[in-house]
Amino acid sequence: MSNFLRSFLLIAFLSVGNLSSGQDKEMPAENSHCLNCHANHTYSFFNEWLEVETKRMMNPFYVLDSINYVAGVHGGFSCTDCHSPDYETYPHNAELKLEPLATCIDCHGGDDTYADYQFDKIEEEFQKSIHFQKSGESFTCSKCHDQHYYRATARTSSNVSEIVSYNNNMCLSCHDNALRFETMSSEESPKLSQVHDWLPNQKLHFDKVRCIECHTVVVDSFMVSHNILPKEEALRNCNDCHSSNSMLKASLYKYENLQARSEDGALGALITNEAYIIGANQNPLLKLLSFIIFGLAVIGIAIHWIFRIVKKSK
Repeated sequence: MSNFLRSFLLIAFLSVGNLSSGQDKEMPAENSHCLNCHANHTYSFFNEWLEVETKRMMNPFYVLDSINYVAGVHGGFSCTDCHSPDYETYPHNAELKLEPLATCIDCHGGDDTYADYQFDKIEEEFQKSIHFQKSGESFTCSKCHDQHYYRATARTSSNVSEIVSYNNNMCLSCHDNALRFETMSSEESPKLSQVHDWLPNQKLHFDKVRCIECHTVVVDSFMVSHNILPKEEALRNCNDCHSSNSMLKASLYKYENLQARSEDGALGALITNEAYIIGANQNPLLKLLSFIIFGLAVIGIAIHWIFRIVKKSK
């Protein structure tokens, strides 16, 4: 066996081992009853009217990605933990669709087990938001946080770009999707590029910072601010982010950047951080070094100037 093949097999073996060790949740066995249909794009059932086996297309909005489900925070839950057990009978009773689902507060509110997440305070902040003011109780947690797939990325990821992408996709799932936007608003779905035409380097901003950095009231004690502001009150002052006292230190950088600075040192954080923000990521060591270089350059110019004067006077 060649060395190349041995190396390849070793890497493959280690990769599989790492993947399996990271799987800390398993899909409950009883979910297979639901997933026989809802994990596929087609489903079959016995049509008692025609007395034949019938195959139909599954509504794409009801197709569940079982892999992403297990990876989510509710991955170990049974379907009937949230949905009525009556769904186990098919055809489903049409009235079941009208049954309200549990919200985050219904399960987590007042529970000391989840005190660190501050669900009750988040609920208070959310009720001040434009989403709640416009839509009331119909705007539930699930409008942004999909119960099937939600992952606490801000708490678990050490990658700022991943946090930004995951959070922004929650906003874009409505604000960049005309169909979903129309289910929550009578207004026309806005064109984000036009709404943000005042913002320089739009794509760079969208890729490197979250929507909520500018569109929420930042609360330092919360992991994620939930008080979404009206568009007229959104942040438009560049200095609020691009300065040494950047508001991002109380929001986005509380997860990864500031932690990296304390663990790896300022220089290490500057080199490894993928979400570098001009003005916000000021490095004391590099700032001192730049002053020294500038000072030496001035001294060099002064010495050169003095020598030219002395030489000219001879």
